[in-house]
Amino acid sequence: MKGSRDRPPEGTGAILADVTGGHSTRSRLRWAECSARRVSYLSRFFSMQTATSHDAPHGVRQVEIGPERDGQRIDNALVTLLKGVPKSMIYRLLRTGQVRVNGKRAKPDTRLADGDTLRIPPVRVAERPEGRAPASGLVASVADSIIFEDKHFLVIDKPAGVASHGGSGVSHGAIELLRAARPQEHLELVHRLDRDTSGVLVFARTRAGLTGLQAAIRAGEVTKQYLCLMLGHPSKAKFDVNAPLLKSVMQGGERMVRVADNGKPSLTFFREMEQYPSARLMQATLGTGRTHQIRVHAAHIGHPLAGDPKYGDREMNKRFREMGLNRMFLHASHMSFDLDGRAYSFSAPLPDDLKDFLDVLSVKGKRLLWMKEKSRTDF
Repeated sequence: MKGSRDRPPEGTGAILADVTGGHSTRSRLRWAECSARRVSYLSRFFSMQTATSHDAPHGVRQVEIGPERDGQRIDNALVTLLKGVPKSMIYRLLRTGQVRVNGKRAKPDTRLADGDTLRIPPVRVAERPEGRAPASGLVASVADSIIFEDKHFLVIDKPAGVASHGGSGVSHGAIELLRAARPQEHLELVHRLDRDTSGVLVFARTRAGLTGLQAAIRAGEVTKQYLCLMLGHPSKAKFDVNAPLLKSVMQGGERMVRVADNGKPSLTFFREMEQYPSARLMQATLGTGRTHQIRVHAAHIGHPLAGDPKYGDREMNKRFREMGLNRMFLHASHMSFDLDGRAYSFSAPLPDDLKDFLDVLSVKGKRLLWMKEKSRTDF
């Protein structure tokens, strides 16, 4: 017995036996559980230390400002130049004078100018695994949808099903796909379209184009028109809906909008384009640009958009799906504005899937009307 005690321990089991000595089996089990927890904690700690050791500081960078950032606030520029760096750290760098423009200390509201030299100090940023590259087919489809480009703007006829930007479960939106197609260009999203909405979507290639068009949008100086299919038969061929809209975010992050007295002023002008059985093709012109504005205003007057999964008629959507409508019938058909003395006008025709559905709706509708007339004459 004495000889076995003097024998050097081997492995974890031997260490457990040596430490616990003559303790009970229950005590040994408790000690083993505590040891396992300690080992698990230490392994996690050392793995975190190892991950931290891979963090790499950016060295001092001298960035020459191009025309795409002319007039941009320096804090906003640093957010894009220092991806992954918390905003709190960016403002601390600015407060402590570590960020300089042309050798002078910069404040958060300092405006950059074309030709400026921006000094960015070393910043330690945790390296993140690169996301999966977008599918080449998606990149090609968005690149092929370009309908206009000049010095300031690039415009596409956005396909339905492509989000304007990534996020909320979407890896790559139109802006990411365009940047992948044109990696040497600086592109910024000027406005947004819902994922299921097709049509005119504008991107800025210069800072002047971005700020100029966004200012025009805020001032109500941009004409934006949509084609939509309304259920039922509105009493007038031309009317407007002036109803304030209130936006809320649900627990899951889903955005919902409703008409409410305490909402933001919202105005939409509707004009009938074509008549169909049980529906009307309408042109909707925005007086304001609120989230889901056309969809909510249409539902508010009792004529929701065909195929709208959020504010539409579930039973009619089901019938229309059986007839070939596989998405919401909403298309951004036209956008126009003036900027720096030049008139811009972009248009996108109704896509084939929506035109095909209108053909089906027209044929089946006429057939239904004929059957109704025939049933009347049979009596």
